[in-house]
Amino acid sequence: MGKSYERIDGRLRTFIEEQPLFFTATAPLAADGTVNLSPKGLTGSFAVLDELTLAYLDFAGSNAETIAHLRENGRITLMWCAFQGPPNIVRVHGRGEPVFRDDPRFPALLARFPAIDAADHGLRAIIVVTAELIRDSCGYAVPFMGYEGDRPLHGSRFARETDASLDAYFHTKDHIATSIDGLPGLPLPLPPTPRATTPRATTPPAADGERA
Repeated sequence: MGKSYERIDGRLRTFIEEQPLFFTATAPLAADGTVNLSPKGLTGSFAVLDELTLAYLDFAGSNAETIAHLRENGRITLMWCAFQGPPNIVRVHGRGEPVFRDDPRFPALLARFPAIDAADHGLRAIIVVTAELIRDSCGYAVPFMGYEGDRPLHGSRFARETDASLDAYFHTKDHIATSIDGLPGLPLPLPPTPRATTPRATTPPAADGERA
């Protein structure tokens, strides 16, 4: 049977941090809007910041639906599945915010991801999620699957891009600055990537609501 948790710690945190893949789900407010579901991987691109705050790096791609939905309404669900070991599914329902390159919080947040070179992947934003409901479920029907490693294709594709060429690439895509449903997406032109800085506090600043 499913169980609710007040915080992300102990075995729950260990399970989340050990998974090489998770999914994000967002949607616009409009009843006929396009629901978005995305897989997220790449080792080192996800972090548990504290007992109620998670974050992941949002890299270059041909769409920006998650960013657009979060800018409009902030709703997001993250999900992890156990593809090995005991069956388990964990969902974190909460409020998300895209922290962009020109946000003063960006350098300190970026420092929380030391295991990955974000410059190789065209980092666009850092998605910060504040948990409101944390639940697990059985996962009995989730199949066993083995993890062989990260695909090198994303890094090899975007590592050669400069800030200027990445901005030009985003301008060629129909659904980067504007979502499929016409919502504001990634703000362009793309600001330069700031250097990561070590946070002064033991935990980084939490997301402070929606960014207009």
